Amino acid sequence: MLCGIDEAGRGPIAGDLVVAGCIFKEAAKIEGLNDSKKINEKKREKLYEEIILQTHYNIVTISSKEIDALGISKCMTKALEKIKQTLKAERYLFDGNTSFGVEGLETMVKADTKVAEVSAASILAKVTHDRNIIKDAKIYPEYGFENNKGYGTKAHIEMIKKYGYSPIHRKSFKLKDV
Repeated sequence: MLCGIDEAGRGPIAGDLVVAGCIFKEAAKIEGLNDSKKINEKKREKLYEEIILQTHYNIVTISSKEIDALGISKCMTKALEKIKQTLKAERYLFDGNTSFGVEGLETMVKADTKVAEVSAASILAKVTHDRNIIKDAKIYPEYGFENNKGYGTKAHIEMIKKYGYSPIHRKSFKLKDV
């Protein structure tokens, strides 16, 4: 039994880090899985609902405050360990090239395009991350989070210069010219 793991929100300058793990139930049949970034939002939302029904899963969300306090690498380690504790599998496969020091975690570059369980985790993580940042966009509309998803676009950085940091910005992520 394989637990696929992926993350969303490691690179943005605002918002949560989301790490998801997925183990397919015995009769799981989910069509159209792929790297979440290669699927449009409408299809991701539909797949999200199918994945929730057809997998054993865990979604770990870590706030920008915790990222600032611990650092992104320690937060990744914490989330990966939490998934391993809550989802029991024979193998754990994480998308990427580092295990963040977590024992018994295999890694594979582009696993989210090659392994269905990792694709499913990718979709759970991305949809959760995007839903959270869109909620934040309603609280802090001046930053355009609904468009930039927390990434440091030119327009987003201009808004930080104009309004300062919001409570969901990662102040430990150093930006030029801010």
